[in-house]
Amino acid sequence: MDFETLTPAMRQYAELKKIYKDCIIMFRMGDFYEMFYEDAEVAAKELEITLTSRGKGEKRAPLAGVPYHALDSYLTKLVKKGYKVAICEQLEDPKKAKGLVKRGVVRVVTPGTLLEHTQANTFIASLFVYGEKEAVAVCDLSTGEFFVTDGLEHITFDECVIPSSLFVNAAFVQQVKRHGVFISDFDDRYFSMDNAYRALLDHFRVLSLEGFGLRKDDARVRAAGALLSYLRETQMQTLSHIKKISVKEVREHMVMDHVAVRNLELFHNIRDGTSRGSLLRVLDKTQTAMGGRLLRRWMLEPLLTVPHIQLRLDRVEFLVKNLLKRESLKKVLKDVGDIERLIGKVNMERANARDLLALKQSLEKVKEISLPEFDDLTSFGGFDDLLVLLEKAIRDDAPASLKEGGYMKLDYNGQLKELHMIRKDGRQYLSSLEAKERERTGIKNLRIGYNRVFGYYFEVSSGNMHLVPQNFLRKQTLTNYERFVTEELKREEEKILTAQEKIGELEYSLFLDLLKEVVQYTEAVQKAAQQVAELDVLCSFAQVAVENNYVKPLVDTSAVLDILEGRHPVVELEVNYVANNTQMSDSEIMIITGPNFAGKSCYMKQVALLVLMAQIGCFVPAKHARIGMIDRIFTRIGAYDDLVAGQSTFMVEMNETANILHHATTRSLVLLDEIGRGTSTYDGVSIAWAVLEYLHHHVKAKTLFATHYHVLNKLAASFPRMRNYNIAVKEDGDEIIFLRKLIEGGTDKSFGVYVAKLAGLPEEVITRALEVQHELEDKDKLDRIQAKTLEEQKRLF
Repeated sequence: MDFETLTPAMRQYAELKKIYKDCIIMFRMGDFYEMFYEDAEVAAKELEITLTSRGKGEKRAPLAGVPYHALDSYLTKLVKKGYKVAICEQLEDPKKAKGLVKRGVVRVVTPGTLLEHTQANTFIASLFVYGEKEAVAVCDLSTGEFFVTDGLEHITFDECVIPSSLFVNAAFVQQVKRHGVFISDFDDRYFSMDNAYRALLDHFRVLSLEGFGLRKDDARVRAAGALLSYLRETQMQTLSHIKKISVKEVREHMVMDHVAVRNLELFHNIRDGTSRGSLLRVLDKTQTAMGGRLLRRWMLEPLLTVPHIQLRLDRVEFLVKNLLKRESLKKVLKDVGDIERLIGKVNMERANARDLLALKQSLEKVKEISLPEFDDLTSFGGFDDLLVLLEKAIRDDAPASLKEGGYMKLDYNGQLKELHMIRKDGRQYLSSLEAKERERTGIKNLRIGYNRVFGYYFEVSSGNMHLVPQNFLRKQTLTNYERFVTEELKREEEKILTAQEKIGELEYSLFLDLLKEVVQYTEAVQKAAQQVAELDVLCSFAQVAVENNYVKPLVDTSAVLDILEGRHPVVELEVNYVANNTQMSDSEIMIITGPNFAGKSCYMKQVALLVLMAQIGCFVPAKHARIGMIDRIFTRIGAYDDLVAGQSTFMVEMNETANILHHATTRSLVLLDEIGRGTSTYDGVSIAWAVLEYLHHHVKAKTLFATHYHVLNKLAASFPRMRNYNIAVKEDGDEIIFLRKLIEGGTDKSFGVYVAKLAGLPEEVITRALEVQHELEDKDKLDRIQAKTLEEQKRLF
C-alpha cells in the first residue's frame, strides 16, 4: 500500500506501524477503531467483521473497523489468536484540534496483559536462565499479584517474556512453547542486575528489596525487574496497584508439572478441553470472581505444612456443621463484585463511573460479613472513608460512558451544581417559550424538538404552514413537517449547550481527580479481596463436602497413605461408582493389572486427586482417609503425540518417564500407566521391568503402576516393597462383567478382544482376532524373558 497517496490519518498510522512492527494497531477514528491493512480481507476475517472502505480520493484504503464501545470483545479475539495489539487513541478533543487530531499509542495488549477477560487469572511470566537454573517472575496485571519463583514447571501462565538473546535459540523457544504460551522477547539490558534492581527499587520506593525477602544478587531479581519494565513499556502506566513482590518457594507447596495438571484433568478434560469432567467443575461453588481465582491457585499449589492444612480443614468443618452461617455467608458473597480487579482498573485509569459504583456496592456488602470464628478473615477495615467518598460522588444511575456526564452527584461540587441549575432553568424556559409561541401563533401542535445535527428547533406540521410568523427562519423540510428557529431560541440553545458542554468537561475532570483519591485505598481493598476470596473458597469446600458426602481427612507427616472406600470425585457424579481402598506405607509399589475399560487409570487418578484435595484443605470422597504428606505428584497416563515439538507418542512417554525418575523423591506419589506400550512388546516389557526396578531400588516413591504386561507380576515375589493388585472381572461364558473392584493379587488375562467387541468391531474381525490370539499364546516367548531376568536378580541380591 502506498501510504503517501492516502489520507493524513493513514499516514499517521503508517508512522506508528514503523515503531510497532509486531503489533496490530487499533487506530481510533471518531467512534471507530480502524485496522488499516494491505490485505483487508485478512483483517476482516481475523475479527469476523464486515470489510469497509473509508479512504478519500481515487485510492480507497481497505479498512477493518469496529465500534469503540465493542473494542474489548475484539481485543480478546485477536489476542487469543496470538496477536499483540497496540491501542492508538485520540489524545485531544477533535472539536478543538487544529488540523490533524493528535493520536498516540496508549497501551499494547498481549496475551499476558489482557484485562478484558474471564474471571480466571491472566498471568504473564518473565524468565532469566543462568547455568542450568531458571529464575522466574510472574504477575497478574489485573489484580496486582506479583511474585518470583524457581522454574517454569510448577506454574501456569499465558505469556512468557525472555531476553532477546534467548529468543534466537530455536530449541529453547520450542521448549518454552511446550507450555502452550505466547513468547515475547525483550532487550537483554532490562535483564541486567543493575537495571532490574533499580526498576524494582524505583517502583516500590524502597532502598532495598530485603524487606520482600530478596537479596540484590538473587537471579530472580533480574526476572522481576525485567517483567516490571516490560509491563510499564506495554501498559504505559505507573502500575501503582502492584504494591509488593513475594517470594514463592517451591518447597512451600506440592509441585505438579503441566503433565500432571493435564493428566489429572484438574481444570480441563482431556477429551475436548472444556471444564466438564474436571475437578474444578466439582469443587467450584464459589460466589465471587476472587474466590474462583484463589481456588485455581490452591489447586495448583497444595500445601506442605500440616498446621496450615489443618487450619483450612478445621474451618471447612465449622462451615459444614453450621448450615445457617454458611448460607448467610454465601448470600452476602453472591453480591460482592470483583473488587480486586476493580481497584486494578482504578490504578490504571481504566475505570468508569459504573466500576466505582460497583466497588462501593461490593465493599458495602463486604462490611456485612460477620463470622467471629474467623476473625483474621473478617476484620475488614481501612476503606470506610472510601465508601463515604464514593457515596458522595457517584450517582446510583451512572452511565458507563464518561463522554457526556451524568455520573457525578450535583452536591459533590458547587460549580457542577450551578451548571446543572443553568441547564435546568434553560429547559424550563424552553417549555414556557413553547407555550408562549403556541398561543401567539395559534399553532396548537407546535413543539420544540432537538437533535445533535440541528440543535433546538420549532416543529410545524404541513397543515399549519400558513400560521408561521415572519420571525421563524426555516431550518429543515420533512415530508409532513418543517422545522424553524428564532433568534430567541438560538440564544437559549447556546446557553443550554454551553452549560451541557461545561458539565461534561467538569465531570470528567472531577472524575479523574476522584480516581486519584480512590487509588489511596488500594492496599485496603486488595486485603479485603484476599480475605473475601479465602472465605469464598472455604465456603465452597464446605458446600461440596455436604452435597457429595465427603469426610475430613487426617493429614500428617507420616509415610502412610490409607484411604477407606475412596471414590473418584468427578466420575462418581456421572456413574454408579464402586469405592476402593488404598493402603500404602513407605516406598511401596502397587502393580495393577486388569483389562482395558476395567478402571485402572480411573483408580490411580482417584488416589492422586484425594491426596491433592486433602492437601489443599478440602474434605475428600471416602469413608476414612489418612494422608501422609506428599511433596510431588507425577503422572504418565495416556498416549498422545506432541506435534508442536515433533515428538512421537513413544518419545513423549519416555520423556515424561525420564522426568519422573530424575525428580521424584521418597515422599512423591507416582502414577505410571502402560509404560512401554508405545514400542514393540519385548522392548516394552524390558523398559517397564527396568523402570520398576529403578523405582524400587533408587527412587523409592509411592508408585501406582498399571500394566498389561502380566509377567511383571513376578517381580513382587523378588522385591519386598512391591505388591500385585488387579481390577476384578467376572466371567460368564463368553461374556465378562467389569466389577471395578481393586483386589490383591495379579491376573494373567487382558480381555482385549472382548473390549474390542464392546467397541463395535465387526464380528469377522473379532473371530479372526481370537484365532490369532490362540496361535500367539502357544508361541509366547515372555516366559524366557521372565526366567532370564529372575536369574539375574538372584545374582544381584
